[in-house]
Amino acid sequence: MLFEGLGVVMHEAALFAACGFLFMGFSDVVVDLIWIARSAWRRLTVYRRFERARADTLEEARSPGRLAVFIPAWEESGVIGPMLRHTLATFRHGDYRLYVGCYPNDPDTIRAVREVEDPRVRLVVGPVDGPTTKADCLNRLWTAMVADEAAEGRRVKAVILHDAEDVVHEAELRIFDRLIERFELVQLPVLPLIDPNSRWIAGHYIDEFAESHAKELVVREAVGAGLPSAGVGCAFSRDMLAGIAVRSGAGPFDAASLAEDYELGLKIRLAGGRAAFVRLPESEGGPLVATREYFPGTVEGAVAQKARWMTGIALSGWDRLGWSGGVEERWMRLRDRRSVLAALCLVAAYVALLLWALLSLRHIFFGIPPRPNPPLLEALLTLSFVLLAWRLALRFAFVTQAYGWREGLRSVPRVVVGNAIAMLAARRAVIGYVRARKRGRPRWDKTAHAFPMLLRR
Repeated sequence: MLFEGLGVVMHEAALFAACGFLFMGFSDVVVDLIWIARSAWRRLTVYRRFERARADTLEEARSPGRLAVFIPAWEESGVIGPMLRHTLATFRHGDYRLYVGCYPNDPDTIRAVREVEDPRVRLVVGPVDGPTTKADCLNRLWTAMVADEAAEGRRVKAVILHDAEDVVHEAELRIFDRLIERFELVQLPVLPLIDPNSRWIAGHYIDEFAESHAKELVVREAVGAGLPSAGVGCAFSRDMLAGIAVRSGAGPFDAASLAEDYELGLKIRLAGGRAAFVRLPESEGGPLVATREYFPGTVEGAVAQKARWMTGIALSGWDRLGWSGGVEERWMRLRDRRSVLAALCLVAAYVALLLWALLSLRHIFFGIPPRPNPPLLEALLTLSFVLLAWRLALRFAFVTQAYGWREGLRSVPRVVVGNAIAMLAARRAVIGYVRARKRGRPRWDKTAHAFPMLLRR
């Protein structure tokens, strides 16, 4: 009776997982086909008539202006100094200022910023102890920037976001200065750095970003949906931010949000602003102009970060942004908010796989065969495996393009690591979301960061 019951549970779990994977897999395939069609069309038409754009051939800005780089920092004493020094040595733009936001109860980070003695670095210490939220810290930087504009009689052209662990590219300010004249949001790709000490945990980020920042954001832009900001390597029109700040009455960044960067991109779309996801090589045959950084290399750090993203986008985002917009916008929001459902389907799939292995061992050792799968379940499972094979093949292709074939091969088994982190993160996200609703105020649940050692020398 026990094994009969386990067989029933296995079939029900497999059916739930297969239906969920089919629903999400169909959406994925549509995105894949749009990307393939768009890429083929551009190769056959646009690139035959025009030379592909590069950072080194991009026209200069028609009206060069000051660029303000916002860097929120809470407990970042270990990375903020090297990051600022590298950024100052890398940027070639003639007029920019780095605004670094700190808290009065974080003296180590304040000290590390002050040790970088450069007039282009503006330390902003907020009036309240941290952590609040990242958005609240960004609003403090906005207030400081507006005060500087009034005192100096110079208006900022664009606001750029970076984190305290980011490795910037020397060409990015030139790109932002030029393209912000046409768009209200300009987003560059984010490419995680390979952590040799965490090939599997930190490594799964390179798999996800290699695909999402080469395909997903490209398709969002192509279908006319709002382009969510990644929170780093992005520039916002100063006028657009000012308009949002006036409408909110507090600041351009919503201090009650855990995904202020994501929400801001969608708000710009609703306000009629234009956004561009820009993938440009620095030169002919050169690497992409992108923001690079280390991502969490421990299970705890990765789970905490993924849970924060799930809470801010999938759970709180549903409450805060709803389902406004056209069909393409609602479709993309559905894709953004399916992470918790995906985690439930993964749990069901692994439960079914475990029970199948147990019943198979029973068959091997005792000769008692398991109950056969119903025809519908067999068909769904077959289709799910086909979709999985397609997904893994694309993942391999995108990772190989960005990081080489060795990482492409690693990306296939790393899917299991990513699935495990996603399941743990979903549990943490739901618990955190419920607690945040009771508490009524979110807080900055950040993770520890690292900066490339070669840049510290």
